[in-house]
Amino acid sequence: MTFFTNVCHYFLGRYLFAFAYGSSVFNQKNNTKADRMVDFIFAVDDPQAWHEANIAKNPRHYSFLKYLGSGTVASCQKDYGAKVYFNTLIPVENGTIKYGVISTAALLSDLLDWDTLYVAGRLHKPCRVLLPPANDDLQTAMKLNLQSALHTALLLLPSHFTERELYTKITSLSYTGDFRMWVGEDKNKVANIVDGQVAEFCELYAPARESLSEYMEVVEGAGRQDVSPAARLYHLTMLPRELQQVCLARRWNRDGRHRDVEDVLRAAACDIYSSGVIVRGLGDIVRMRNIAQSVKGVLTAGVVKSVRYSARKLVKMFRSMWR
Repeated sequence: MTFFTNVCHYFLGRYLFAFAYGSSVFNQKNNTKADRMVDFIFAVDDPQAWHEANIAKNPRHYSFLKYLGSGTVASCQKDYGAKVYFNTLIPVENGTIKYGVISTAALLSDLLDWDTLYVAGRLHKPCRVLLPPANDDLQTAMKLNLQSALHTALLLLPSHFTERELYTKITSLSYTGDFRMWVGEDKNKVANIVDGQVAEFCELYAPARESLSEYMEVVEGAGRQDVSPAARLYHLTMLPRELQQVCLARRWNRDGRHRDVEDVLRAAACDIYSSGVIVRGLGDIVRMRNIAQSVKGVLTAGVVKSVRYSARKLVKMFRSMWR
């Protein structure tokens, strides 16, 4: 039994979906496996019941919030930030882990609508699925999340691009507007992710690319796409609700006019500068949720762990600047 499945069994088995992600799971350029923390996400149907049982079993994983009860912990999870509750710097056999808990309802919403792009963004990159989605809704939502990432990336790319540029653009989507990319993250994070996992990206996005074969193709690392207004309109109509209806429509109507979503999408399809609006829309989604999630992390981890965790991130950032 591998380290990853051992961790899953270490906790409670009542998950609908579980995966591990990050530099400790897949090779990333310029990273070594020494002293890495492995990241996990668990999707559960009833967060309060899960936390209640987990607090009883693993009380030392939690900050002072455990004394306020599982209801408070569950409310903190679902009402603030990206709707994920993280316990970090947890020592286990053969390493250290961080694990996040999200409700299946919140996960479905993020995968389909990109209302936070937090867990959905992590699933844009190769991950190690430890427990496959337990129902058809989650399976479908995961496929649509990848298709949405591909539609969005194509709208931000020129007519000709490389396969590496495609995966780099996809990877960058969920980091757009993330303040941590300025303070606390490896400055080469996106490039490191892609350069170490091109084969995994190719396998992950093969079905989505096949579904868009009418609009794009990648042959021997060279890609090209249809950038006509009709093709761009198709991609725009397939964007997730939060990006399409909330961010794009709101930004397009800042001139005081009140165009409906269909009119906005048609206008954007013919506007060569509309990619800038899409990027700013992604930033709108990511920025505030990530700030709120980071503030929540101080409460869920506690002050001491928060300082230790931030210090690790800062060390990683400075090392990347000196390369």
